Amino acid sequence: MNKQVLEKVCELQKAGQKGALVTIIRTWGSTPRKAGSKMVVQPDGAMTGSIGGGCAEAAVRLQALSAMDEGRSFVYKVDMLQSVAADEGMVCGGVMDVFIQMI
Repeated sequence: MNKQVLEKVCELQKAGQKGALVTIIRTWGSTPRKAGSKMVVQPDGAMTGSIGGGCAEAAVRLQALSAMDEGRSFVYKVDMLQSVAADEGMVCGGVMDVFIQMI
């Protein structure tokens, strides 16, 4: 795990604050980052680490904020295939599953 991500997880746990740890668990095709990439999302939307940036990361950030509001962990699929990606301005052409885990 990235040192900054690990430190942020520890910081949030010590302070008793909410957060979501996002981990890419599977990819198909061309994606900005591969399985194992992680980031932390805080309730104010601040992020530590990256799962690739751009529209995909923004979509996952919103899902992480929803996860914190609902208090549940889940797997979310990010579709960056050509038909969807073209509408969103993405150039990757792949799919990735991310696990959004409550801290």
